[in-house]
Amino acid sequence: MQTHSRKLAIVLCLAVVPLSSCFVRKRVVTLPGNRPGAPLLRASRDQLIQRVHQIADPIQSFSIQMDMSPSVGSLYQGEVKDYATLGGYILFQKPDSIRVLGQDPVMHTTVFDMVSAGEDFRIHIPSKSQFLQGRNDAPPTSKNQVENLRPTAFLTSLMIQAPDPDADIALLEEDTNEREAVYILLIVRRGRDEPWLVRSLHFDRRDLQIVRQKTFDSSGAVLSDTKYSGWKVYGGISFPSEILIQRPQDHYEVMLNVVNMRINPADITAEKFNLNQPPGTQLRQLSQP
Repeated sequence: MQTHSRKLAIVLCLAVVPLSSCFVRKRVVTLPGNRPGAPLLRASRDQLIQRVHQIADPIQSFSIQMDMSPSVGSLYQGEVKDYATLGGYILFQKPDSIRVLGQDPVMHTTVFDMVSAGEDFRIHIPSKSQFLQGRNDAPPTSKNQVENLRPTAFLTSLMIQAPDPDADIALLEEDTNEREAVYILLIVRRGRDEPWLVRSLHFDRRDLQIVRQKTFDSSGAVLSDTKYSGWKVYGGISFPSEILIQRPQDHYEVMLNVVNMRINPADITAEKFNLNQPPGTQLRQLSQP
């Protein structure tokens, strides 16, 4: 009886083997980045942190001539209003001074002029004869969502900072799949109550360039989601020429295209970040958070 059972099992196995190809299906997998055969680079957490230092540390100031395309609305609900592309300039000086000037591309008149230094910001909107001032953490409450633009949002996205070894914990995640191949540097802030994820930096494994930076509030909600592309060398320092800034909680996004950039120019001084209320404008003091 046992011999008969063994023979029957062997016969069934032999019968199934020719049919096994029916249960196998081949599919073509597109390699990450749509570059077939391109090798993926490897890097450690410390090597990626060092790359951030190489980008950020040499920059003491800069002047950017740019084209800016703002959009407002519910970015994640499909309701977005696109505005005409503006020209303009962005000035920066360490540690935290930034000035963003938007201009009409035809008339070259000022559409808005905004400055942030430290905890405070000021915005001049000539077309409405308005002058806004308040703290950077004041909530954006204007029904005209363009007025919710804050200079500190540009500062957060443009200056990619390395983790603070005294305040942050850096963790490394590898995310390689059919769509992309990235390293993600997770930056966790040590808090009094509990630590929380404050930022994440995404590095393309084809060239280890930074392609994305996300910032989070203490509840884990996304404050900003910035994508970088078109990295170029300006004054010997690498910097992205295309920057998409998305602010989901503030319901707007801004696409920046760098036309020209000067790094550490001698004419960027503290006086460049003085913005006083012009005579005849209405002052609006924004509420505290």
